[in-house]
Amino acid sequence: MTGLFRQLRRRRLLRRPFPSEWLGHLEAHVPFFSRLSPSLREDFLAKLKVFVWEKEFIGAGGLDITDEIRVVVAATAVQLVVHLDLSYYDRLREVIVYPDAFLLPDRTGVVLGEAKHWGSVILSWAAVLGGLRNPDDGHDTATHEFAHVLDRADGAFDGTPKLRSYSHYRTWASVMSEHFHALQQGRPRERQVLDDYGALNEAEFFAVASENFFERPERMRKKTPDLYEELKRFYGWDPASGT
Repeated sequence: MTGLFRQLRRRRLLRRPFPSEWLGHLEAHVPFFSRLSPSLREDFLAKLKVFVWEKEFIGAGGLDITDEIRVVVAATAVQLVVHLDLSYYDRLREVIVYPDAFLLPDRTGVVLGEAKHWGSVILSWAAVLGGLRNPDDGHDTATHEFAHVLDRADGAFDGTPKLRSYSHYRTWASVMSEHFHALQQGRPRERQVLDDYGALNEAEFFAVASENFFERPERMRKKTPDLYEELKRFYGWDPASGT
């Protein structure tokens, strides 16, 4: 899909009214929705309806895709870009949803989520709901996988998404590298904030850090304030302050 065609299509989708029944799904399953300010809620709902109607949702493992699944999964994706732009998801074509943990041919053991370089995100519906039900445990599969999509938006899974300004890259590289290597070395301060899975590589570090930025922001701001500030500058959120 060319950039111009995508822009025109999104404009048409934005003109369509938001289905009122979708609000029930958000109120039932998405705790952060009730905390959005009126102006932010308007932007959130606009991006959410475009995401739902633009991306293909595919059920797997016997799961039938419903509006409830589309809306709740889309909410987890849009949380990351409500202060950014939907263009971060331009490379994403489809969201595949299994009812629970699943197996993949190229992975060992069961999987809860996976972001593929060709434009697919695969999720466990049970894991999506579990991440939303436990909003402060530092584990949110959907946030993790959609953070990978943002990372991939500039062409590579490398732990550095397209930042807001060219001038931000130097500080980003310095801060991320310091905490990534500290986590690899097992430094207590990082391990109090981040899961060890983030030490696997830079891409996983960014995804794990994003999970904790949204789920345990007060802890991150206290233990690793420079990491918190970099993520705040990128995402545009200050979740530790509730904004």
